Amino acid sequence: MNLKHLYYFWKVAKHGGVMRAGEAIHISPQTLSGQIKVLEECLGTALFQRHGRRLELTEAGKVALEYADDMFALSAELDQVLKNFPKGRPTEFRVGVSDALSKSLAYQILRPAIGLSNPVRIICREWRLDRLLSELALHRLDLVISDAPIPANVDVRAYSHKLGESGVSFLAHPKLVEKATAPFPACLEQLPVLMPGEDASLCRVVTEWLGKHKLRITVAGEFDDAALMAAFGREMVGAFPIPSVLAEEYAAASDFVILGQAEKARIEYFALSVQRRITHPCVLAIMSHHL
Repeated sequence: MNLKHLYYFWKVAKHGGVMRAGEAIHISPQTLSGQIKVLEECLGTALFQRHGRRLELTEAGKVALEYADDMFALSAELDQVLKNFPKGRPTEFRVGVSDALSKSLAYQILRPAIGLSNPVRIICREWRLDRLLSELALHRLDLVISDAPIPANVDVRAYSHKLGESGVSFLAHPKLVEKATAPFPACLEQLPVLMPGEDASLCRVVTEWLGKHKLRITVAGEFDDAALMAAFGREMVGAFPIPSVLAEEYAAASDFVILGQAEKARIEYFALSVQRRITHPCVLAIMSHHL
C-alpha cells in the first residue's frame, strides 16, 4: 500500500470531498480521485460511495480512516520530536485557546510551558472551539485549552485531559456594593449583574447555580470577553462572576470587592489533544501543573 495514496484518502475524508481537499493540499481533484481509485484497487474494496454530489465513507472507509488518523498522528508527533531534537533549538509549541476562556486564566495554564530548560517558541491561536478542534485534527495545533471537554457531537478523534477546576466568585465595584443591603448571595438580586457569553462554561455553571438558589437577577449585559466584562464592572455597570482562582488578582489590580463565592459551583478546564499518550514537553509541563 502506497502511503501517499492513503494520505490523499485521509485528506479527502477529513475535508469532506475532493474539491476542498484539493484546495487544502494544492492538488487537482482529478489527481486526488485517480490516486484514491488506485488505493481502492490495491485494497480490493471501495472506501467512498457517492450520494448525489456528496462523498460518504463506506464501512471499510470508516475503518481505514481510524487507522489513518493514528498513523498520521504518529507521523506528526515524530516530525515534532525530531525537529526539536537538537539540544538548544527552540521547541515549537502550537496551542489553541478557546475564545470563551479568560485570557488571564489561559496564561496561568500555559505559563509552565515557558519555564522549561530548553527554549520554547509559543504560537498561540484564539478561536471558537469548533475551529480549534478542526485545526487540531489536521495537526496544525499541538494542544487546545478549553473550559469544556470535546463535545459529543463533534466528529474529531481527540482526547480530553482534565487540567483542574475552580470555584466561581462574584466581584463588584465598592460604590456599587453600597447599593445592596442583603448579604451574599441575596445581594445579587439588588444589583445589576453582568454575565459571560453563552458559549462559556462559566455562563452555564452560573445560570444553574442561580436557578438552584432561586435568585432572580437583572442582567445588565452579556460578554464573550472576560476582560471586557471586568471593564464594564469597573465602571459600576454591574457585579460579575469570574473563576475564583482569579478573584484575588482582579480585586488587587482593580480594587474590586469580592462579594462571595458561589457554593458548589465549579468550572473545569481541559487540555485537548489528538494523542492519548502525551509526549510534547510543553504539554507535559502543563499537564503536571494544577490550578
